[in-house]
Amino acid sequence: MEKIALSDGRTLEYLVEGPAGGRPLVFHHGTPAGGVLPRPLIDAAARHGLRLVMPNRPGYCGSTSHPGRRVADVAADVTALLDALGADDFVTVGWSGGGPHALACAALLPDRCRGAATIAGVAPFGAPGLDWLAGMGEDNLAEFGAAFRGDEPLDAFLTDAAAGLVNVGPDEVIAAFGDLLSDVDTRTLRAGMADYLAAASRAAVAEGIAGWREDDLAFVTDWGFRLDELRVPVAIWQGDQDRMVPFDHGRWLAAHVSGADAHLLPGEGHLSLLARADTIVGALS
Repeated sequence: MEKIALSDGRTLEYLVEGPAGGRPLVFHHGTPAGGVLPRPLIDAAARHGLRLVMPNRPGYCGSTSHPGRRVADVAADVTALLDALGADDFVTVGWSGGGPHALACAALLPDRCRGAATIAGVAPFGAPGLDWLAGMGEDNLAEFGAAFRGDEPLDAFLTDAAAGLVNVGPDEVIAAFGDLLSDVDTRTLRAGMADYLAAASRAAVAEGIAGWREDDLAFVTDWGFRLDELRVPVAIWQGDQDRMVPFDHGRWLAAHVSGADAHLLPGEGHLSLLARADTIVGALS
């Protein structure tokens, strides 16, 4: 883990792997997650000569909490991180809750961002023509129901949920995620991804629930940028077997992100899409 000091006094923690001279691939992790990189993305970045960089969002792991942050605020943090790395430009990928943050970088840093992709990324809450909750598993319905009621109900929900993740192991992660997992995602975990999901979940709550809380509240408020004015190439990847971020989120983004290259795939879930990391990254590099 590396850290930089930000101009507002916060600390931003990040992971970096790959050649120092490679163009950064900035990866925005899911919600809740952090602290560890997924192997398919490590391998894809290496094959394409990219330097994989993952900031832990505020409130996760060693990154200082940033109460009230909006999705758009990630652009300033990524700018500071790129400057610290001595990088002029970058490409970016956001998975799940990281999807909106990758879109923010594309929208707000068009002079530096050369391309972006979302993998099972969240769409804006309240978007016209989108039933935002439809198709989510019961745990997500309860989580965002708490978020709509405010900080106190959300804190109570997340505190209880975090207790089930703080020591979760690979053998327990399928039960921990319950009906959020489609059949294809359950098979993906059994095929080897359980180690990553368990480690990322433990890291996400090791220092408390601040990052998770801030993410959830940011998702259900205005993101702070427009999707219909993007000038950077953006690819939207979404599977129709996703119970964490339902298929309609991907369809909505594909229709409303300016110039989006849509990959709306039958038979893919929330986790299984990472197996396509080489294709996704290759199109950006």
